[in-house]
Amino acid sequence: MLHRRFSSIRLCFILLDGSMGPVPLRDRLLALLVAVCWGANFPATAIALQHYPPLLLACLRFTIIVIPTLLFIPRPQVKWRWLLGAGVGICLLQFSFLYVGMAAGMPSGLASLVLQASAPFTVLIAGVWMHERLSPRQLGGVAVAVLGLAAIAAHRAQVAALLPVILTLCAALGWGFGNVCSRQAQAPNPLHLTLWMSIVPPVPMLVLSLVVEGPDRVQQALSTALTRDALPSNLGLLYIVLVATLVGYGLWNSLLARHPSSVVAPFSMLVPVVGVLTSWLAFGELIDLPELVAGAAVVAGVLVASRPAPAPRTAPSKEPVRASTPETCRQ
Repeated sequence: MLHRRFSSIRLCFILLDGSMGPVPLRDRLLALLVAVCWGANFPATAIALQHYPPLLLACLRFTIIVIPTLLFIPRPQVKWRWLLGAGVGICLLQFSFLYVGMAAGMPSGLASLVLQASAPFTVLIAGVWMHERLSPRQLGGVAVAVLGLAAIAAHRAQVAALLPVILTLCAALGWGFGNVCSRQAQAPNPLHLTLWMSIVPPVPMLVLSLVVEGPDRVQQALSTALTRDALPSNLGLLYIVLVATLVGYGLWNSLLARHPSSVVAPFSMLVPVVGVLTSWLAFGELIDLPELVAGAAVVAGVLVASRPAPAPRTAPSKEPVRASTPETCRQ
């Protein structure tokens, strides 16, 4: 706490910067709600994949978003290369690999854990591509996360197919690439950037779906989309679009606008916890103990690597401090 003689100066800064105060309980609850929205997105995706093939599901997800975006949301004032790069990484690569991996047998709860590899991938890509300096703490966090991922892969190779884990890691790598592009975009309104990224995937995803999954499978999924059997998958798709994307990202960006990212970001570590719990409730999925321990190591490494560096200490000024007055604070 500052000395009493500086109380008026401290009061001036508190009035100018609301982030100095504690996070209200309401905003903490909103951050928890976002974690629940995003964590439950994984079993919702698994339900949607019961009717729709993975690439077609990704195409439908972003097609539903892009239509109102083009009609009602102004284009963010960012360079096209960063907008397209973020769309390719976050939307196209992440969700195509994630959905294909889950369709190939990746459990939804485990997917929520492995996808956290996007954070160390983001740190490494930023260091190599953008020449951002990595601190020893960041490198240590990345190393812990990588060891946890290696342990999950080694265990999966013994008890189940390894390909779904590799595909989910590719999804995390795409997300990391998109994160770097999104950071370089420096959008004044991050939610507008999030919505406009949806212009990238629909056409490429449709082409890939027709080539990889085949016109017959695509036609069969679409022609039976309004049947009673497809209702759970349609509800899962609506959850992905309305709750996980619009509500989740809308609340998340509003929290980032009111509080420092170092305060808000740790709440995202609850997403895999919710993902594991909701997958257990929905499907009875149980993650093996070695995978659970390795997943905890991944989350811990992500948390360490994503923490902001401490502010450098500055030498105290040798100039005498002038007593503050109301006029000084108003300046």
